[in-house]
Amino acid sequence: MWMTVGEQRFAITLADNAAARAFATLLPLTLDMSDLNNNEKYASLPEVLPVDESKLGRIHGGDLMLYGTDTLVVFYSTFESTYAYTRLGRVDDNANLAPVLGRHAVNVMFSQN
Repeated sequence: MWMTVGEQRFAITLADNAAARAFATLLPLTLDMSDLNNNEKYASLPEVLPVDESKLGRIHGGDLMLYGTDTLVVFYSTFESTYAYTRLGRVDDNANLAPVLGRHAVNVMFSQN
């Protein structure tokens, strides 16, 4: 799967779970993602997804998560968290993720190819 922000394209490996499979059925999907806490982008999904939440403790830049049943989150920083998420996948190479996502709202396209 791919995530495109402007001219930058990032490969994403989806998790092997019901939530990730349900997310894949929504593709292609373009979302206006807002910034939160200078470490993540988030947006509401058009449908609720299955949930299998866990408290991960450490969130890594590049993690693609589901918060609740319908909020997609892309993390661009690594930090400790007490919140529970359902893992959807991970950006394969997140070296340029933070500068590309920046600290402002961005338009992000998720696609199969």
